Amino acid sequence: MPSLPSPLPPSLWSDGARRVGAVIAVIAVAGLGFAAGYLAFDDGGGDAPAPAAVELPPATEPGPPVAGFPEQATRNTTRVGGADAIEVAASVALATYPTQGGVGGTSAVVLAPADDWQQALAATPLVADPVGTPVLLSTPDGVPPATGDALTALALPGLEEADGTQAFVVGGVAALEEMKTTPIEGTDPADIADAVDLERAELTGEKHPAHILVVSSTAPGLAMPAAAWAARSGDPIVFADGEEVPAGTKRVLKRHPDTPVFVLGPESAISDAALKKLNGATRVGAEDPVDNAIAFARFTSGGFGWNINDPGHGFAIANIDRPLDAVAAAPLASTGGSPGPLLLTDDAATVPPALQSFLSDIQPGFEDDPTRAVFNHTWIIGDAAAISVPFQAQVDQLTKLAPVSTATTPPDTAAPPPAEGTATLPDLGDLGGGAAPTTTTPETTTTTTTGSGGQGG
Repeated sequence: MPSLPSPLPPSLWSDGARRVGAVIAVIAVAGLGFAAGYLAFDDGGGDAPAPAAVELPPATEPGPPVAGFPEQATRNTTRVGGADAIEVAASVALATYPTQGGVGGTSAVVLAPADDWQQALAATPLVADPVGTPVLLSTPDGVPPATGDALTALALPGLEEADGTQAFVVGGVAALEEMKTTPIEGTDPADIADAVDLERAELTGEKHPAHILVVSSTAPGLAMPAAAWAARSGDPIVFADGEEVPAGTKRVLKRHPDTPVFVLGPESAISDAALKKLNGATRVGAEDPVDNAIAFARFTSGGFGWNINDPGHGFAIANIDRPLDAVAAAPLASTGGSPGPLLLTDDAATVPPALQSFLSDIQPGFEDDPTRAVFNHTWIIGDAAAISVPFQAQVDQLTKLAPVSTATTPPDTAAPPPAEGTATLPDLGDLGGGAAPTTTTPETTTTTTTGSGGQGG
């Protein structure tokens, strides 16, 4: 079997590789610190009372950088920088699958189009264990320098279950000449999703997935959060648009008639008429992309959903204007690291109010001993043009471990009675979060029972 060249020493790396490598040490240290703290001190209770809400000061212009901080990392955030998703994907791949020190890395990667977020998103189920392939981005005309440097550094041995495949190639993009590749064939994103579902079933031996997630093929901001979930669960991502359900999506649904189906996004993106064609689907989400990502982070139904309603989790935040960043960051949500949902911002300069409220609601706190507390950690995706340093500082403040006092009477946080026409989700307190019941509009959580598919709980 052809093999890749031996990894180059840092002195011979290209400029792109050095930019990628500049963040790897910071990412590794911060990620290991979060994981160690979580594993060492998490008692599984999640019962620490939440601290008082954080009031953020007005954002200010950043001062001169000092040794890469705070742009690369703060106490509770780590930036995976990159001028574009190609560089972000390379950084994430090398951070999640380090190969130095005798540590085994990944066996293969996915090479996805750098100019087609739908096709790249459809491939993210292959990121999940046990396949475990990070996504790198390429083009039909050649392998970008950052991607090539990452491939060389990863020194892929090939996936035994796929006859030594080193790269699953989506959309006909280029790979290194000596690589053993397997094409993921299809003429559009729905066909790619169908092919990915077949490939994952063959690689894992699992005939049916646990769930199917349907996203909009035309609204990237609404679809982006699906990447992290697919990387965590291996659930296939399929597409719909308005009232239209493409043939590739129908093939996946027909193949798994009893698998619970969930639709991410509002009725304006994927209509109720489309839901009738989707094996009896459950809708979760909201009209605004920022709110939609938060609704998905909070959601749970049976074994589906993040159920993030308490502190002690990992997160990633990306800008909705860079949809491929969601795919590039997907390995951060896999089970090998600190899995958690992708949150979104539509403002590069400051944390949107809805996101600020969510992070405040799940901010970790301690009464006596901070070393016995659980922690939150947030990955900032992209360079300062995508998410500014003041934004990152605000997230750090909203994520930090804060002392709380039980000597004073906590503020009244009881939710007001639900307005007419709303549906109230069950109390999440018995799920370990201790959170108050959540009130959502029918657009946020709607169940359609037509069709032959089962429900997700």
